[in-house]
Amino acid sequence: MDDRHAPVMHQEVLQWLLGDGRKVFLDCTVGYSGHAEKLLVGSGPEGRLIGLDRDRSAIEASRQRLSKFGARATLIQGHFMELKQHLSAQGLSQVDGIVFDLGVSSPQLDEPTRGFSFQHDGPLDMRMDQSVGETAADLINQWPEAQLADAIFQFGEERFSRRIARAIVRVRERHPLATTKELVSAIEGSVPANYRHGRLHCATRTFQAIRIAVNRELDCLEPALRDAVDVLSPGGRLCVISFHSLEDRIVKHTFRALSGKDDPALMVLTKRPQVSTSEESGRNPRSRSAKLRAAQRVFEEGHS
Repeated sequence: MDDRHAPVMHQEVLQWLLGDGRKVFLDCTVGYSGHAEKLLVGSGPEGRLIGLDRDRSAIEASRQRLSKFGARATLIQGHFMELKQHLSAQGLSQVDGIVFDLGVSSPQLDEPTRGFSFQHDGPLDMRMDQSVGETAADLINQWPEAQLADAIFQFGEERFSRRIARAIVRVRERHPLATTKELVSAIEGSVPANYRHGRLHCATRTFQAIRIAVNRELDCLEPALRDAVDVLSPGGRLCVISFHSLEDRIVKHTFRALSGKDDPALMVLTKRPQVSTSEESGRNPRSRSAKLRAAQRVFEEGHS
């Protein structure tokens, strides 16, 4: 498989999720089905997988890739915020293993019309589901300067957020920003020269922040994780791969809250997050920022 499209930390996901009679899996971010395919192969002929994704093109690509598994694979265009409803529609109230692989897939980044990448010129869209919601252009051209600066600082951890927001507002006073190239140009013109030519492209953090804001990625995560734990069978396991410190913090705190002393629902399996091996991060640079946390549903009667 092309390494750019390979799932990150797939060996670790399989080690946590397969075994102990686990047969029914939910992939909440099925993407281009890298993890899903390996789970279906690893779980044998009795294994079944339900895959969710907001991205219509990802679902269509996965449908082709997983067609060899027939009825064992069910793919649904939908948001993991509604995972309970999607499972219920399939006649399921519980699953044995769940994976969330957060962030943007390589095919999404590589498609200029999606507007996720500062490396390709394209429309400022950035929506995971292109059929609903505001685009990146809507947000950039309409939000007040202070709100833009706060989002870029909080979601991108960008220290030049105020300068960048001010530059965006100056540009849009002349004409609305419509393309990724125009946004990159505004960012480049607002930051110091040494930052502009640094190791990390100066637009990286801003693009990440705007993508998170457009898709409300952080708002969705904790409620979805709590719902995921609710539908795990006793002994079932949950794996979450995040690529951003704010996401990882939400996963860590949610796991901690659900594994507390009073009537815990979870047992945390990873004291610290796992990171990709040096071999994987050398082969697939995208995996370098990945952190994996795993937890298991407890067997106590109060949490059946």
